[in-house]
Amino acid sequence: MSSEQLLHKQQSGTPESAEFVKRKIPGRVDINNLLFKVREEQKKQKKETLVFFGLISSVVVITGIIASL
Repeated sequence: MSSEQLLHKQQSGTPESAEFVKRKIPGRVDINNLLFKVREEQKKQKKETLVFFGLISSVVVITGIIASL
C-alpha cells in the first residue's frame, strides 16, 4: 500500500483512529483522584468540627468563670 492509502485508511472512522480514542478517554475515572478528594473533604469536615467544639467549650468555660464571680 502506498503512504496515501495508509493515511486515508487511518483517517477513516476505524476504531483505531486517534479521534475514537480521544472520545473514549474522558469517560474514565481515576480512583486515586476520587480517594484524594474524599480524604480532603474528610479533613475539612474534621477541622470544622474541632473549631465548632472549641468555640462551644470556650463559651461554656467563660460562662462558668463569669458565673463563679
